[in-house]
Amino acid sequence: MNKIFSVAKWEFIEKVKTRAFLISMIVTPVIIIAFAVLPTLLGNQEGEATKVIGVVDKSGLYFDGLKEKISGDKLSDNLPKYVLVNLSTEKNDADSLQKSADKEVFDQKISAYLMIKYGGTDSVNVQWRSRSAANFNDVRTFERAFNDTRIDLKFKQEGIDPSLKKFISKEVDIKPIKISKEGRDTESDFLNIFFSSFIFIILLMVMIISSGGMLVRSLLEEKSNRLIEILVSSCTPAQLLTGKIFGLSLLGLFQIVIWGLIGISLTGAGTVHPDAFQNIPLTLVYFILGFIFYTGIFVGLGSVVTTEQEAQQFTSYLSMILVLPIVFAITAIQNPNSEFVRILSYIPLTTPSIMLLRLNIAPLPTWEILLTIFILLISIFISIRLSSKIFKIGILSYGKRPSLRELINWIKEK
Repeated sequence: MNKIFSVAKWEFIEKVKTRAFLISMIVTPVIIIAFAVLPTLLGNQEGEATKVIGVVDKSGLYFDGLKEKISGDKLSDNLPKYVLVNLSTEKNDADSLQKSADKEVFDQKISAYLMIKYGGTDSVNVQWRSRSAANFNDVRTFERAFNDTRIDLKFKQEGIDPSLKKFISKEVDIKPIKISKEGRDTESDFLNIFFSSFIFIILLMVMIISSGGMLVRSLLEEKSNRLIEILVSSCTPAQLLTGKIFGLSLLGLFQIVIWGLIGISLTGAGTVHPDAFQNIPLTLVYFILGFIFYTGIFVGLGSVVTTEQEAQQFTSYLSMILVLPIVFAITAIQNPNSEFVRILSYIPLTTPSIMLLRLNIAPLPTWEILLTIFILLISIFISIRLSSKIFKIGILSYGKRPSLRELINWIKEK
């Protein structure tokens, strides 16, 4: 047992001192959080200059209403966000007006313009015409303004009290509440819970790929400089394998602690929603078990690679399996208790990631949680047992990579 702990300690210290580990430990969560937060911040960022927007409307019904509706939109310096220009004239037809307005856009005299066309009774077609892809916020602003103006005009034509329109257009927000058998009702933000769970899946994937790749390269280096022979002369292959798995698992736990501290600090700052940590004990269980399971696979199969190219190829195959749960994430959100999602929960390769997602989406029965944990424990035992047989022969095999038949023969040996 002392030799196992010595190998684990050596593996942990050697890996934790590497520049790649130190960079990934800090940079990885920062990058993931940046990807989650920056798009929202950039999407909500106001433009710095007033935009000149044209309006082409032969009827002349909508310009004044649109101008009134968007007058309240201001920039941070209290300047108007939009200035409307009436591009309609009675002399020209619609096609001529459109060509003239297009020229205004290309000459950069206006940012874009609304082209309002009429069909049959009460039929209106509105286009947002600009040189570049339309800004979503701009289109939504003018879409609301146009529809409000259209309703105002209809109410005026029918002689209906305008105050009725305010009542009809006033929306009542539905507040999502998550209930529990204990009678505790909590306000639930589905998107925050989902993205928080998604972050845990990404972190698990990144940690397995980075740590596993580091281990495979380390084994390759130890084989190439014959250091592995010195290690095997001091301990048995089983002790070396167990020590490496323990050492890498300690490395994973160390990463989890650091990332947990980062997550807690971001929660205090309001960047990460507190609901992300509502099932943290079970989340850690699946996180750790999933990491150990994949580590056993990396240690066993990584011992048979003979070149850096083979190591990268091998790591890429396992990476594709790790990405698979992310592909099915939307399905899990829409129906977390569907048969397909539950089947993925019982497949060891996808159990950790799928259960990390399902835990925060909907309450799960205790028996299913215990069953999936039991499946992971059995899978860890089997993967380590099979990997130990491959590891025992693979670490001292040089030259050609063994074929599938040779691997099966290694596994059959007692």
